Amino acid sequence: MKKYILALDIGTTSARAAIYDKDSKLVAISSRPVKQIYPQNGWVEQDPEDIWNAQIAAAGEALQKAGISAEEIAAIGIANQRETAVMWDRQTGKPVYNAIVWQCRRTTGMCENIKEEGLEEYIYERTGLKADPYFTATKFRWILDNVPQAAKLAESGRLLAGTVDSFLLWRLTGVHATDYTNASRTMLMDIHKKQWSEDLLRLFAIPRSALAQIRPSGGEFGTTNLLGAPIPVCAAAGDQQAALLGMLCTEDGDSKCTYGTGCFMLMNTGARNIISKRGLVTTLAAGFDDSPDYALEGSMFSAGAVMGWLKDGMRLIHDEGECADIARTVKDTGGVYLVPAFVGLGAPHWDSRARGTITGITRATTREHMIRAAEECIAYQVLDVLRAIQADTGIKIKKLNADGGLSNDNFIMQFQADIAGITVERPVIRESTSLGAAFLAGIACGMWSGISDCKKAKQTERVFLPAMDKKTRSELIIGWEHAVRQAMER
Repeated sequence: MKKYILALDIGTTSARAAIYDKDSKLVAISSRPVKQIYPQNGWVEQDPEDIWNAQIAAAGEALQKAGISAEEIAAIGIANQRETAVMWDRQTGKPVYNAIVWQCRRTTGMCENIKEEGLEEYIYERTGLKADPYFTATKFRWILDNVPQAAKLAESGRLLAGTVDSFLLWRLTGVHATDYTNASRTMLMDIHKKQWSEDLLRLFAIPRSALAQIRPSGGEFGTTNLLGAPIPVCAAAGDQQAALLGMLCTEDGDSKCTYGTGCFMLMNTGARNIISKRGLVTTLAAGFDDSPDYALEGSMFSAGAVMGWLKDGMRLIHDEGECADIARTVKDTGGVYLVPAFVGLGAPHWDSRARGTITGITRATTREHMIRAAEECIAYQVLDVLRAIQADTGIKIKKLNADGGLSNDNFIMQFQADIAGITVERPVIRESTSLGAAFLAGIACGMWSGISDCKKAKQTERVFLPAMDKKTRSELIIGWEHAVRQAMER
């Protein structure tokens, strides 16, 4: 009997493959780097072939580490970086251009034109998304406008377009499909009707023939033989919605934050389709039918990227893992705040022209103060989103589930609990994204009977309780708000 699930997790900087057993235990994991390409300031790309090769190599390595064969895999689940745009030839499968990554800001001008024409509210009401370069539609439009081969293929009906999940599914199974979670991030899907919007396709001049069929996140997506045996692909979901499910945030009000390259906070709002008044976006959660739950989301563009900047840009540290220990060597930041608007500010501000700002520097400021400010800025950004979510939903968040690479940083986790005045809970398995993809695939293929079956395996590794007094918290937040205003006054 087949007793394992293979989860493919293609993130921003790496392709990971994780194998889980019937008890939801992580049996093996492998990772391969995916190179980012920066053609010019503010532009971020990846080679789709690099994405593909890294993901398949990671899958093969995971099987070897687990000591199992492809015949023992019951199903594959995919979780992917969202909003990244890929276009390829239907006949050859070859990309027509590099993947334009979610971080890329090249379409800022296009989005500003949308706002000037008074169309942002029109888009927001239908998609739950802001007119921002972050989302996929303007990236598709840019490729069609700037890559002659893409326009020619579109005219002949040979062009295919999608987010990374669609590209992987096509390569694995020959099926051109996506799921509700990824489709809801394109700025082309009507989240009320849960289908591609013909009005928005006309607005962005995107050919309907190029887009994938939208399906539930858990279900049949075809079969692949690439690993040496036929394996059904039974799940696809955007990484943040997969993480929401992986942390079993399945009830109205359940909230999680993934601390990765960026920070992504989501609250499951159940059947409530809440259109934010405070700079959040409405998205669809992962599910198994045509009526998935909704979620409110705040996306912060720079989190782990801040630590990379400290290491590679400023050369203040040798290893990103040393930041927490260095931060603890000073009692506070000495009044220093870092606003990491390296590519603008995401939720809840949505200011693509904001730029990174450091305030409060004096002659007494040290390297240690700077590093502590970098650590703290992660939690401040999450606080801004958390407060917006609470105001939009009327739900007081008492517990925040945390995952992602930076959730291993105990300093950030404790400061998050302190500055937000809430409990932060970290699970034993912090590969929540791949675990969510595994849950989707495992339930779809019958390995688990349902979510209740998966919840039996949930384990908490550590709980961080708030320990900061209200006066200190209030004073620190006022200082942060002042720093953010300075970053936006450009």
